[in-house]
Amino acid sequence: MDILADTNILIRRINRYDARHKETRTALKAAEQQGHRVCIVPQNIIECWNVCTRPIDRNGLALLPSHAERITARIEDMFPLLAERPEVFSEWKRLVALHAVSGLKVYDTRLVASAVAHGIEALLTFNGDDFRRYTDIKVLHPHDLMAGNPQNP
Repeated sequence: MDILADTNILIRRINRYDARHKETRTALKAAEQQGHRVCIVPQNIIECWNVCTRPIDRNGLALLPSHAERITARIEDMFPLLAERPEVFSEWKRLVALHAVSGLKVYDTRLVASAVAHGIEALLTFNGDDFRRYTDIKVLHPHDLMAGNPQNP
């Protein structure tokens, strides 16, 4: 099964100082061992750049753009990067209207729209509550993969 990674997974994967770094690595290894492919979309790279270069007092890593460039290149090497598809926008519009999405949650909706456009069945995240409204996709927590049962999150 293909699984789309939420950006919080990617940030924790590359930031070895994050309290959930080891848990993230273990879950990603488990996904691979179970035959799953964890993928990313361009939005993930954009969001990673944002987190990398945002100030620490705004929940960022306060890195220079040159460092963000190296980190995002590393992420692109680690995960299959799915192409941007034209139908993502129409799917996003459908989902934000259907679920009355507002504010920053529109970005989560776009990840779901990307997954739907690519036929991806699941999204891996630490923030499951942010995605529960979407019935188009299974929401997986890293523990679901570590338990070996991504079919029943």
